[in-house]
Amino acid sequence: MGLMDLAGQLLGGGQGGDTRTVLINAVIGMIQNHPGGLQGLLGQFQANGLGEQVASWVGTGENLPIGADQIHQAFGSERIQAIAQQAGLPVEHASGGLAALLPDIINHLTPNGQVPQGEAVQQGLGGLLGKLLG
Repeated sequence: MGLMDLAGQLLGGGQGGDTRTVLINAVIGMIQNHPGGLQGLLGQFQANGLGEQVASWVGTGENLPIGADQIHQAFGSERIQAIAQQAGLPVEHASGGLAALLPDIINHLTPNGQVPQGEAVQQGLGGLLGKLLG
């Protein structure tokens, strides 16, 4: 069972589930399935002119915000529309929710200002789920 499956089961996600849970699952899926993993995902943001934001999420200081329009720019409308449909949200609400969650999730995965590699990313995602479950 992958972390997305576990998150869905533990947090009650999936179709008809909590909107936040669906968006968290979407972020976890983006990290796990992106070519290059977390590093590749961060590179995609950097390639779209969001290097300053990424540096703040990875760094140990305050996280710079990202806007819903920047989420659209980084991921493309098709991907955001699919996430919105799964969450049962209008596209702008889904991209806004992702914009709110993504900096905190990346910040959690990089507590020492370093981007983890391989198994360390999976362990970080598992720890994130533990934190979300309280």
